[in-house]
Amino acid sequence: MPRDARPPLDDVSVVTETVPLTPAIAARLTTYVDLLHQWQRAKNLVGPGTLDEVWRRHVLDSTGALAALPTARRWVDLGSGAGFPGMVTAILLSETAGAQVDLVESNARKVAFLKTVARTTAAPARAHAARIEDVVAGLAADRTAPVEAVSARALAPLDRLLALAAPLMLAGAAGIFHKGRDLAREVEEARAHWRFDLVEHPSRSDPEGRIVVVRDLAPLERG
Repeated sequence: MPRDARPPLDDVSVVTETVPLTPAIAARLTTYVDLLHQWQRAKNLVGPGTLDEVWRRHVLDSTGALAALPTARRWVDLGSGAGFPGMVTAILLSETAGAQVDLVESNARKVAFLKTVARTTAAPARAHAARIEDVVAGLAADRTAPVEAVSARALAPLDRLLALAAPLMLAGAAGIFHKGRDLAREVEEARAHWRFDLVEHPSRSDPEGRIVVVRDLAPLERG
């Protein structure tokens, strides 16, 4: 490699160049990524090939969820894995009154990691070691704190995501989903079963990526 051809830095500056952060929130995100590196050695939380670019590939991309619906305070993140985008959303909302992010993940070791991050960073996040369908049904039945947004990243095709999120979205929540190059096909397949409005936003880290905001969901009548 030529002397002046250094690889780009992968640290919190990758995010702060695009997203205005308070020093406290930047520090919380840094703590999160430090914990991810520590746990990754034993728990394999993210693809090993993406770890060297975790800020760009995962954190920066995840900030797009809240940017797509910045007024939302009550979030549910489906299939949270290592916390992208849900834990990032929670940390970004950590100085916002009334914020709450429910993280749903069936893998026990990943839930243990998410709980550790939430406790260490004081993020307004609760991790549920349960099936998505069970947590969504329980939250949909709780009318005291309506969910405003349902997020997911690298979980399932759009049609399946809408089915999983339907109890919350039919009650008024928006769907905020990270999607890739197959978006057009996924939308076409989903429209065979659902009526909805969809707005696309570009990914902050992937030229082929999109973040879609889905509203006004309704099932199509079967003829």
